[in-house]
Amino acid sequence: MSDDEAAVPGNKPIRLPKKAAKVKNKAPAPLQITAEQLLREAKERELELIPPAPKTKITDPDELKEYQRKKRKEFEDGIRKNRMQLANWIKYGKWEESIGEVQRARSVFERALDVDHRSISIWLQYAEMEMRCKQINHARNVFDRAITIMPRAMQFWLKYSYMEEVIENIPGARQIFERWIEWEPPEQAWQTYINFELRYKEVDRARSVYQRFLHVHGTNVQNWIKYAKFEERNGYIGNARAAYERAVEYFGEEDINETVLVQFALFEERQKEHERARAVFKYGLDNLPSNRTEEIFKHYTQHEKKFGERVGIEDVIINKRKTQYEKMVEENGYNYDAWFDYLRLLENEETDREEVEDVYERAIANVPPHSEKRYWRRYIYLWINYALYEELVARDYERARQVYRACLDIIPHKVFTFAKIWILFAHFEIRQLDLPAARKILGVSIGKCPKDKLFRAYIDLELQLREFDRCRKLYEKFLESSPESSQTWIKFAELESLLGDTDRARAVFDIAVQQPALDMPELLWKAYIDFEIASEEYEKARYLYETLLSRTNHIKVWISMAEFEQTIGNFDGARKVYEKANQSLENAEKEERLMLLEAWKECETKSGDEEVYSCHFKVLCSVFRTISDCIICGISRVEAMMPRRVKKRRQIQTEDGVDAGWEEYFDYIFPQDQAAKGSFKLLEAAARWKKQREEAAKAAQEELTETVPIREEEPEENKENTEEKVREGDSDTDMSSESSSDSDSSTSSDSDSDDSEDDDEK
Repeated sequence: MSDDEAAVPGNKPIRLPKKAAKVKNKAPAPLQITAEQLLREAKERELELIPPAPKTKITDPDELKEYQRKKRKEFEDGIRKNRMQLANWIKYGKWEESIGEVQRARSVFERALDVDHRSISIWLQYAEMEMRCKQINHARNVFDRAITIMPRAMQFWLKYSYMEEVIENIPGARQIFERWIEWEPPEQAWQTYINFELRYKEVDRARSVYQRFLHVHGTNVQNWIKYAKFEERNGYIGNARAAYERAVEYFGEEDINETVLVQFALFEERQKEHERARAVFKYGLDNLPSNRTEEIFKHYTQHEKKFGERVGIEDVIINKRKTQYEKMVEENGYNYDAWFDYLRLLENEETDREEVEDVYERAIANVPPHSEKRYWRRYIYLWINYALYEELVARDYERARQVYRACLDIIPHKVFTFAKIWILFAHFEIRQLDLPAARKILGVSIGKCPKDKLFRAYIDLELQLREFDRCRKLYEKFLESSPESSQTWIKFAELESLLGDTDRARAVFDIAVQQPALDMPELLWKAYIDFEIASEEYEKARYLYETLLSRTNHIKVWISMAEFEQTIGNFDGARKVYEKANQSLENAEKEERLMLLEAWKECETKSGDEEVYSCHFKVLCSVFRTISDCIICGISRVEAMMPRRVKKRRQIQTEDGVDAGWEEYFDYIFPQDQAAKGSFKLLEAAARWKKQREEAAKAAQEELTETVPIREEEPEENKENTEEKVREGDSDTDMSSESSSDSDSSTSSDSDSDDSEDDDEK
């Protein structure tokens, strides 16, 4: 665009936006200004301000008028600048008052009211100015105008009535209060009016005000109580009682307030009308909900403790406990312990049946939310107590039967069940002489949930009735359900034994011991053996012991078998059992071996027999290297086998593997172990000699290969043949592969033959 075009009016040049200047240096300034420096600079600059003008003394009326003119000009200028600033008007009016210009002050306040006629502060300052100037009629005029415009402003009424009371214009003050309460003001206004009448001993007028006050603000219970206490203080007991009664009627039975009842009862207590007070307390307890009777119970208890008898005190305490239990069960319906305590209280106090049944129904309605048996254990006893109450206390047998059936319907039998309920229901039917119903209940129970407890209860019932065929059938079903139960097999066999059918009992035991899995097989075998011993079938008992020992090598079985042989007088058989046990338990725990030897020694002591042992023991003596080809009595022989008790030390460690010191313990060293250890050392020496000989032969072979020239490789077949020949010709035994158990069980003759073979090889 050219300069000419830009100069033509109407053709304004187009201004392009300026680019923002880039900040070249964004680092902080080297000299920073702090807040302290700013404040110090501001303080220093105050010294440069011009000091105010000095005060002047006015000595001439003209100077005074000039001063007043300037002051008024300042106020008027301030008002013109901001006429809504009410503080300027109030200062202006007070200044005019201070110089005695009441008319001017009145004019200022009137002008201010024209600006904002609903300003409470302006009205109050205006009226107070008139009162200070003792212009009472003017003040009344101001207050009348104020309460007419703003009748809900409490300050005007209070100041107005106070002014009339100060100038002792009591009728005028009362008239103001009457005008005030026509507007139905808050409670404070009524209370101020009542206190005004009481200051001048006008009780009747105060009562009238109170009654009118309750018509307006009767919803607040404290107002009724204040009125009743007012009548009581002034000695009008009848009026006070009537006030409490009117308060109870005013709120009615639905919205009755416990505070009114408590104060009413305390009033009657102060008048020594204890029966009336007790009636008021009971009225509250009967009509109020349980969550609102705590305060009533508290005062009722105190009243009965002071003026009541023992029966009355107990009734109060019981009612208080009922309230506490109601509160607990309302807070948590699954708190079954609270329900139990509540019901126990009702039953002990012989409460009406309807109330007890209602509480039971409320309690059992709180079914546990989870289908886990641990949540139902406490709950199920509510049903049991309910049924027992109906049967034993209420004598309503049909209702008790319904309770049992409802309980069985609510239990999830597919998940879990309670055998106690089935059994109690069956026993209940038996008490009602209905045996088929009891059998049906137990039959349904073992069909739905075959538990051991139910089977046993059913079997016990049939045993008491001497129905043995039914017992057999039940045992058969029981064992089909749980064949691993050893106790069930034992009980079944005992039943057959009691009935004299020994063959059936033995057959039951035979089937039982053949079961693949049993919970307590030791009890079953013991019962079977005891049965055969009781039947004097000693050979069968011995066969059972041998069969059991073929399955287990437990020390108690060996000792039991030896004691069995000793009991029937077969001491030789007992010795043989102990010898076999001693050989079989060589690798067992040392404590078990010691237990066996002690039992053996006790057996020899009881037998008192000094018979000579067989040559088998002679061979054993040669192994021990103690006495060869000798004859020893039984007790001496066992004592020779007894171990030596030695105290040893061993290092202990914590779970983290840290050394925790040393501890002492007792160990047992058996003579048999020491003899076997000696022969084992000899075999170890032979093994070491054999190893040394192999190493020497290998070294010689290596020297020979170094001197002899290398031949061509033989075929693989020839190598294999030579290796087989070497294996066949090698008759040595690798001692390192032999176990310690084999060396311990070797006899002295075997060790001698090994020594002779080693000598030949040497």
